[in-house]
Amino acid sequence: MPVRPRLSFAIARPALLAALAMTAPAFANAPGSTNESASMSEMPQPPIAEQRPYSYERHGVTVQDPWHWLRDQGYPKVDDADVLAYLEAENRWFEAAMQPHQALVDTLFEEMKGRIKEDDSSVPQKDGDWLYWVEYDKGAQYKKWYRKPVAGGEKQLILDETELAKDKDYFRLGAFSVSPDGRLLAYSVDDNGSERFEARFKDLTTGEILPDVIPGTLSSLVWTADGKALIYGLANENWRTDNAHLHYLGQPTANDILLYKEADEGFRVDVGMTSNEKYIVIATGDNETSEIRLLPADNPLLEPILVSPRKKGREYDVEERDGTLFIHTNDEHVNFRLATAGIDNPGEWTTLIPGSDDFYMTDMNAFRDFYVIEGRRNGLDQIEIRDYADPSKVQPITFPEASYSASLGDNPEWDMKVLRLAYESMVTPDTVYDYDVATQKLTVLKVQEVPSGYNTADYETERLMIAARDGTQVPVSVIYRKGFRKDGSAPLHLYAYGAYGYAIPPNFSVTRLSLVDRGFAYAIAHIRGGDDLGRKWYLDGKLTKRTNTFNDFVDVAQGLIAKGYTSKGKVTASGGSAGGELMGVVVNTDPDLWGAVVAHVPFVDVVNTMLDESLPLTPGEWPEWGNPITDKAAFDLLRSYSPYDNVKAQDYPPLLVTAGLNDPRVTYWEPAKWVAKLRVTKTDDNALLLKTNMGAGHGGKSGRFESLHETA
Repeated sequence: MPVRPRLSFAIARPALLAALAMTAPAFANAPGSTNESASMSEMPQPPIAEQRPYSYERHGVTVQDPWHWLRDQGYPKVDDADVLAYLEAENRWFEAAMQPHQALVDTLFEEMKGRIKEDDSSVPQKDGDWLYWVEYDKGAQYKKWYRKPVAGGEKQLILDETELAKDKDYFRLGAFSVSPDGRLLAYSVDDNGSERFEARFKDLTTGEILPDVIPGTLSSLVWTADGKALIYGLANENWRTDNAHLHYLGQPTANDILLYKEADEGFRVDVGMTSNEKYIVIATGDNETSEIRLLPADNPLLEPILVSPRKKGREYDVEERDGTLFIHTNDEHVNFRLATAGIDNPGEWTTLIPGSDDFYMTDMNAFRDFYVIEGRRNGLDQIEIRDYADPSKVQPITFPEASYSASLGDNPEWDMKVLRLAYESMVTPDTVYDYDVATQKLTVLKVQEVPSGYNTADYETERLMIAARDGTQVPVSVIYRKGFRKDGSAPLHLYAYGAYGYAIPPNFSVTRLSLVDRGFAYAIAHIRGGDDLGRKWYLDGKLTKRTNTFNDFVDVAQGLIAKGYTSKGKVTASGGSAGGELMGVVVNTDPDLWGAVVAHVPFVDVVNTMLDESLPLTPGEWPEWGNPITDKAAFDLLRSYSPYDNVKAQDYPPLLVTAGLNDPRVTYWEPAKWVAKLRVTKTDDNALLLKTNMGAGHGGKSGRFESLHETA
């Protein structure tokens, strides 16, 4: 739907075959041909990556890195024959190890698929003269986007993702933006997982695809008020968006106008629009600092209005109404305040809602007659309607469960009388509400359907507080089937992320039920590094306090064992990206605690990545992890916990590691090097599997059923 782009900067970093034939082997003991039903004990040895001498010196320390060669020196193009041969050999080893379990995988897939309504559709939402929604055809991997006139008439197919994805191994729709007059559609696509999107345009009145094409975008797509031009950002050679351009429809892209160029290599640029669509927003920032400029949407060539110059550690975002700016900022309180300023004097901020120790203000959304504050209190989502004339007049929206996830949904119009909300919990399927602001009435529009059957009463959910080793109480959300015995006999799966201030909501998952229905408890640890309990919760898990994140996860696992939810060795764990780093750390520090661990696209080669400022994300990541190039203390701290650097000769639990060859966020060689080192260092015979998606990126396969099969 033609929603306004949101702005974000923190990028977080999911059959034995024939013998291999290589002209220049880069590994030894490759798998050969055996019976496909062979057990693990009958399987040949896994591929062992060759060790090639390589070392470097930093801060007086010499670091040996014999698997450095797994990074293709031509990256982002990966065509080194030895590198590809090794990754393909690991994939064959993965397939061999999984072959005896294929029947279970198939069972799980059909089970999960049965919980998905194949011919699903979203609730239509009005935007201007049209109602917009999406539909899935039965059996389709991708969505179709529709609209129809509010006044009545036939529905119109405006974009068919299934057709766009035809004959492609990977497809992802990026930006989707309809012009203010409803006549044109701008959209962007990625067909290999590299997250370099190609922007295209469609005339919705004729169905014609326009000749304008903008390759290499990595931003939202924002229309000017007259619908004749569009603002976008390009990814540079280091996959960093450091610019904002203006493109006039029908003109060559070579003529596009550079509106803004960011000089700081650690900052990223994105574009958006205020809710009233009066100002285009050019926002730049890293993981701790932001700076915003405003352009009139009806005259984007004017000199931008700089709201306030950047100050290290200060974050802010901006809305506008009738000449007043509303600034959501952490300048005076770690949990943010809301301030106002005149558009003619944008740097003079006056507090409207002060920061609070009890309430973490995460967002402000402006509408014509009221504004909405979103936040968390005691880690639980809050939505409050506020009056412009009387900021003390607060209308909270209340929800029935003790643990849940709630947020504003798609609310594209400036003059909203009824707000669209999204709600779910670990036992309540995704629910779409309309909330009438005048009557304060919630109306259910749609509850996620589970075709194979689901009864909320069969499950229980709890919110626990478990003490970490420093005494900090860490929230944990747990779901299990009724009748679950807390005598230590059951297995438990523990999930967490713990970075960038991203809170993990206690949401509903149809795939999770396949574990829970087999006797597992499933727990989400809301550890430090996320902002589940406020901004300080995030700050207490970054930079020099990063080890709190790892300790919290281990301590939650041990606390759940102490409470009888499971026992040592029966805890399985998973995490992805920065959460994959978490997995890498805890298998090094507490290997006997875990029954099995899955690390999805894990950020595990932390020191090398943070030393390499040519990589896409590195300069912007220093505020999160520290800069080991200039700071020896940061270098020493990263070396002390980096999973790759701390692999040791000890027993490890069974491990599944995933990677994406085209992943620009966590490069494929991080998990590949980690697995290579584990193979020759660990002292056990437990499974160690590496699965690299050779045609995908950070998120794995893209189609809904392909993705589901990976989950199975």
